[in-house]
Amino acid sequence: MNNTELKDSLLQIAPALTVDDAAEWLTVEIESLAWLPFAQSLRNRNDLNFDFLFCITCVDWKTHLSMVYHLSSYTHGHILVVKSKLDRTNPEIESVTSIWKTADFHERESYDLFGVKFLHHPDLRRLFLTDEWVGWPLRKDYDDPVNMIKL
Repeated sequence: MNNTELKDSLLQIAPALTVDDAAEWLTVEIESLAWLPFAQSLRNRNDLNFDFLFCITCVDWKTHLSMVYHLSSYTHGHILVVKSKLDRTNPEIESVTSIWKTADFHERESYDLFGVKFLHHPDLRRLFLTDEWVGWPLRKDYDDPVNMIKL
């Protein structure tokens, strides 16, 4: 399936998607409330079969946060990037650990460093920082007066 065919299939599932097909990998943006059903379709539809979630990251844009998911299909050989914009004051999005087990570690990392709450995650807790860490989460406005680090 080429990117044009993939784009058409994705828009059938979620017509409100914002699609960017200018890069090598097709990139779509979806509302956070629509993420879980969209993710289930990506994994379970035979024509898509995105069976591998190989990266999750969070980006701090100072005005909002963005979750970025990189998916691939071993069956069909296509790759997709999915982005979802989150409210900076209360960043929440559904966990996809029930769909892709690799999401467990990545979601905990984004929670620990950016404070993103992954709803219905089976074990959402700190991964690197201690519970007593002052200044959590470590976003761009984090200020460390002891080490004079300004992000």
